[in-house]
Amino acid sequence: MLRVSIIIPTLNEASHLNRTLKALRLLSPPAWEILVVDGQSEDETVSIAESAGVQVIDSATRGRSTQMNLGAKRATGEVLCFLHADTLVPDDLVTIIAQTLSDTNIVAGGFISLMTGSQTTRWGVSLHNYLKTYYAPFLFRPYLFFRGLRLLFGDQVIFCRRQAFWDCEGFDESLPIMEDADLCRKLVKTGRIRLVNRIVQSSDRRVARWGSFKATLIYLYIGLLWGMGVSADYLQKFYQDIR
Repeated sequence: MLRVSIIIPTLNEASHLNRTLKALRLLSPPAWEILVVDGQSEDETVSIAESAGVQVIDSATRGRSTQMNLGAKRATGEVLCFLHADTLVPDDLVTIIAQTLSDTNIVAGGFISLMTGSQTTRWGVSLHNYLKTYYAPFLFRPYLFFRGLRLLFGDQVIFCRRQAFWDCEGFDESLPIMEDADLCRKLVKTGRIRLVNRIVQSSDRRVARWGSFKATLIYLYIGLLWGMGVSADYLQKFYQDIR
């Protein structure tokens, strides 16, 4: 079985992290290691992670790209799996990843993200995000789409071989957002990217704040502008931080 290192970047995630780590304790087979990379949280995030017995890495610099790269440097597994602190994964996660990467033509993969909250499931937003995995590369990078490009985002639990990750220099730390889509664009140069036909559950906190209609418009707008080459620094102003 492949050794899978799960890397969780955190910043003030006390309200979600405990539930996520409880789900990870149910993995069968278990992950090789779980690394929480914290960006100077001001709540109980670090103590929750320490109480769960996972490795905590202190990042002097905040930012998902920086934190995930730091976690990847410390990881010892053959496969890197990047997980948001508010996302729940199936208990056979490690087996799914191993089966997907057993095809040597596949360099990376991710899951279908279902956005859920305490009161509702965001079916419409989830469907759009699923379709975006395919239509975004087809519209804007058709030559890469037919080579196997699928645009995956952080809540889809991206995984890839460690060697491939560093061969393309990991996440671009200069990007404030869209670092995951940029990683996919680089990874596809060495293999195909697969959207696994399994569900992970992500928090709907951002959609709950914006509303489903506004959220879909923002996701669509950002995706279209990014596809046309607009800088991530400009796009960031449409994507405020929500905890």
